[in-house]
Amino acid sequence: MITLTPKASVELGKLLASRADSPQAGLRLAVRRGGCAGWQYEMKVADPEAGDEVVESGSARVIVAADSFDRLRGCEIDYSDDLTDAGFKIHNPKASRSCGCGTSFETDEDPPGAHAVADGEACGTP
Repeated sequence: MITLTPKASVELGKLLASRADSPQAGLRLAVRRGGCAGWQYEMKVADPEAGDEVVESGSARVIVAADSFDRLRGCEIDYSDDLTDAGFKIHNPKASRSCGCGTSFETDEDPPGAHAVADGEACGTP
């Protein structure tokens, strides 16, 4: 379903060790409507909810929201420590287009602009 690069696995393990209040907590991923292109990723440290899928890699745990399986299937999570763009990055083979600022995407299954934000609405706003 979802894979982690070795670097992402190490960094996520560190994050969970320092921030998780629960032994079941992981990086919970979901896809929500929003952004310029129509869909945006949501990431937070949380416990799994009913129906979620849990992926473990070493000390890292990724939780995929049940309502986001289809748009996240086949993704790879990487970690970048670039000075200006550090953090977890999702490489999604289903994303056919991203917005200019890189915070949202659309898939081939979506008609162009089908879920995009209205003119004048800020990208990245749910």
